[in-house]
Amino acid sequence: MSKFDSNKVMPRYSIIAIIMSLIAVAIIAKMTYTMTAGRAYWLEVAASQKKDSVNVPPTRGNILSCNGQLMASSLPEFKVYMDFNALKEAGNDTAFIDSINYISKGLNDIFPEKSAAYFKQHLLKGYHKTSKHWLIWNERIDYNTFKEIQSLPIFRLSKYKSGFHWDKFNARRRPFGSLAQRTIGDMFGAKDTARCGLELSYDSILRGTNGIIHRRKVRNKFLDITDTAPIDGSDIITTIDVSIQDLAERALLEELKKPTVNGNVGVAIVMEVATGDIKAIVNLDKCANGEYKEVKNHAVSDLLEPGSVFKTASIMTILDDELVDTMYTVETGAGVWKMYGRDMKDHNWTRGGYGTLTLPWTLKYSSNVGVSRIIDTYYHANPEKFVQGIYDLGLATNFHIPIVGSTPARIRMPHKNSHGQYDNWSATALPWMSIGYETQIPPISTLAFYNAIANGGKLMQPRFVKQIVKDGKVVYDNPPKVIKERIAKERTIKEITRILTEVVSEGLGKKAGSDKFLVAGKTGTAQMSKGALGYKNGATNYLLSFAGFFPADKPRYSCIVCIQKTGIPASGGGMSGVVFHNIAEGIMAQSLKLNITDAHDSSSVAIPTAKTGNLFATDYVLSSLGFHITNGWNGAYPFSNPIWGNTIKRGSSLTFQRNETPKAHLVPNVNGMGARDAVYLMEKHGIKVIITGRGRVIQQSIAPGEKVKAGMKCELKMS
Repeated sequence: MSKFDSNKVMPRYSIIAIIMSLIAVAIIAKMTYTMTAGRAYWLEVAASQKKDSVNVPPTRGNILSCNGQLMASSLPEFKVYMDFNALKEAGNDTAFIDSINYISKGLNDIFPEKSAAYFKQHLLKGYHKTSKHWLIWNERIDYNTFKEIQSLPIFRLSKYKSGFHWDKFNARRRPFGSLAQRTIGDMFGAKDTARCGLELSYDSILRGTNGIIHRRKVRNKFLDITDTAPIDGSDIITTIDVSIQDLAERALLEELKKPTVNGNVGVAIVMEVATGDIKAIVNLDKCANGEYKEVKNHAVSDLLEPGSVFKTASIMTILDDELVDTMYTVETGAGVWKMYGRDMKDHNWTRGGYGTLTLPWTLKYSSNVGVSRIIDTYYHANPEKFVQGIYDLGLATNFHIPIVGSTPARIRMPHKNSHGQYDNWSATALPWMSIGYETQIPPISTLAFYNAIANGGKLMQPRFVKQIVKDGKVVYDNPPKVIKERIAKERTIKEITRILTEVVSEGLGKKAGSDKFLVAGKTGTAQMSKGALGYKNGATNYLLSFAGFFPADKPRYSCIVCIQKTGIPASGGGMSGVVFHNIAEGIMAQSLKLNITDAHDSSSVAIPTAKTGNLFATDYVLSSLGFHITNGWNGAYPFSNPIWGNTIKRGSSLTFQRNETPKAHLVPNVNGMGARDAVYLMEKHGIKVIITGRGRVIQQSIAPGEKVKAGMKCELKMS
């Protein structure tokens, strides 16, 4: 008989099996809960212990003018938060509650648009929720405001004890405001991504390379360990001259605002003849509120029929083909001429027209009938030859402008089908093309053509960026580029230059001229098409232009001004020409260089005094004025990191005396400095500055050498 008693043993096994099944069910239930309802919590716990491959953004490179002035730069901005869980874990929650009134009042002083009661309620709400990322202020703040918040009770403790923490951003700022805004470009602030202009075109160069860190919790503290350091972006040096840009913008804006003009869009571009450098580029749109702002880069993207400024190219083409000479005459009648069923009209057709004109006078008076009859007479049977001549002048060249949205000119080439018939051409196409219709050319292309005339026939690539610089060293040099050595014969260039000079001195372009130097150029007044609605539907829109160069005998700059307006009066010479005149005279006045000896008299001080401050900047100014400093740098490093000191006069020579570099934790000595250097030094040390008077610093309210404290303010008295 077996000793195994199943009646006693089986219940025991059943109990064990039931217990194990219950444990298994509990484990599965716990797994399910962890994977679903508890997932967010455990992911947060894991993230708080470590974080791998965290991107560290680099500092974006600067955009500078041709002479090194900042046109776009990155400055730190912050968003500030509270981690109330860390505050409670550190045992400082009681101190926070005790200080809540002081903190709220401090935040109200910093942000007066919200009351202290609001901040108290807002912070207590986050405190009761034990939020780990409670936003204190819902907008980005600058560095000085950030330091003020950080100086408040509790917030001044380390982030592990206070819970006060922040996100840092590189905000883009333009010291010159909206100057050349669409060319320099913009950033999407919230995303820190480029939106337009050079910011977008050179984004990869300006942006730099992200660094990588990983985060570990060691002894209840989080440490950021760098795996790969970020590489800051490079700087780009543009061809823009801030003074010329400002001058062009003010001249154009003044004309657009005149009641007789009331322009919709204004464009002005200034190019340096020898290099093709764009020294100024202005794009102004009239907004709904009547103000003018840079909204679109019309200078490089507008494909419009250029009007009479194109007539210069037509006359150049026929002169270069030697089909006529400057003594050629053409009959314009009473200002109206029937051409293939359509009336070609001159601007003075209601006053009887111009009658018989020589070829130069067709340009001086901008005769539509005269130019179109000359071109049609010699090219009607072979329009391809004319259009090829226009191509040879460079007007159809794709310059690959480094601004997103730029578009090359569209000039239609006649095409014959297999039957020898033109399939994209009509009898009226050539006459109207010759006077600036039937083509679409952006202002930048028209200017490049006129610049080539000024440059003796040499067509230059419009240049916007000269160099790319990294840590003070040139990593890429972009020299001037010649697209075509000669767009026409030398004789043609000389003849057209003489004619364009006479257009200003004797013809319709008189208002663009100057009594101080010679100006050459051409006016343009064109009706603007409204697409399917044509030219005549409703009020007539006009494109008013003037393109030319100065001084005509030794050209230095070329310029084009375009104004789009609705209704009459409308005059390219009388409106755009005025802007050209003001820009040209302003530039020439800026470039006047007088000999310093002319200003000397018996009371003159031959050796200047200089304020204490950045020696590199002082050296640059003194060197530019022609003074030699015995231990200077000949003005070679005006924008390098500062070296502080003062200038000593020794007889007829100047010597720099360097001062010790101010220590970061001590109040610097700014006595004798100008406002710019004094404010720079103080704010670099985290000290807020209040200035009274002007001149140089004669007294600072906090003695040099004192230890810098959070929220410190220093009054500088200047005289």
